[in-house]
Amino acid sequence: MNPYLAGVLLGVVVIVANFVSGRSVGASGAVKSAIIAGVETVAPSHAENALFYKEYKQSHEGNPLNNWLVYQMLGVLVGGFLSGVVSRRLTWKVEHNPRITSRTRLIFALAGGILFGIGSQFGRGCTSGSALSGMAVLSLGGFVSMMAIFGTAFALAYFFRKLWI
Repeated sequence: MNPYLAGVLLGVVVIVANFVSGRSVGASGAVKSAIIAGVETVAPSHAENALFYKEYKQSHEGNPLNNWLVYQMLGVLVGGFLSGVVSRRLTWKVEHNPRITSRTRLIFALAGGILFGIGSQFGRGCTSGSALSGMAVLSLGGFVSMMAIFGTAFALAYFFRKLWI
């Protein structure tokens, strides 16, 4: 998709999400809910005793997966899959530089995702929740977050560019 059109459509999604749900978009909350539900299922005694899970339970009632962010992320996954099908870009191919292996590319992608998840917890939100949604309501913090995100990405891109070009 044309990146300018995609940017406009993303802005429309933020506006519609605010209008429909009274909240904006974000991804890290859905991942947190899924992890909490998993820990409650696999190790319920740990979930009862750990401070992180206790605090979550106090601020959220019911099943952690019954959260609007979880439904939003399911929609993103289904929408991305359908977009790939419609545009005939859905393949099992891993795109990477010919000088590295698919395994290396996937390891770095996983490591980046994990670091992003950890960073989103320290920053109290992911780029969607912090930067896009913050900018949509003209929050100074949203603009600062977006500058920090893209500034850091620009500064580090030189060192990691061989993973994708």
